Amino acid sequence: MRTVRDNDGTRYLLLKESTESSLVRDPETGEQRHIPNADLEPIEGESPLATAAAAVPDAARRVLTAAHDDQALGLLVELDERGPVSVAELLSAYDLCESDLHGLLAEFRAAGLLVEATVHGQRGYDTTETASDGLAQLRD
Repeated sequence: MRTVRDNDGTRYLLLKESTESSLVRDPETGEQRHIPNADLEPIEGESPLATAAAAVPDAARRVLTAAHDDQALGLLVELDERGPVSVAELLSAYDLCESDLHGLLAEFRAAGLLVEATVHGQRGYDTTETASDGLAQLRD
């Protein structure tokens, strides 16, 4: 399987190639169709598996990528459910050491899933719209 694009720049997964046309699948819709080979060009350096991941909405992919285990995902879910939460409250409420907590918070911020917030005069964090959307998509 390879990643290809048509003349409009739309990316597809190449499923089968014949002399005249190729069977391709749109990774976002799952639709399969034949396109003339002359209208397709390979995309060098793009993994077909990365292209296939486009079937998952961007926000959900970002959550899945940043939350590398159940504990990390649970922290993000809790932050989304509880609204802005102070760092002090996070440290007292969950069984995470300070360095592990700050590491996860930094990863989530780098992924665009958290923003800093002030909670009762203390530093805290809240989820972004991207995080909330991604979690909602995963819950569906």
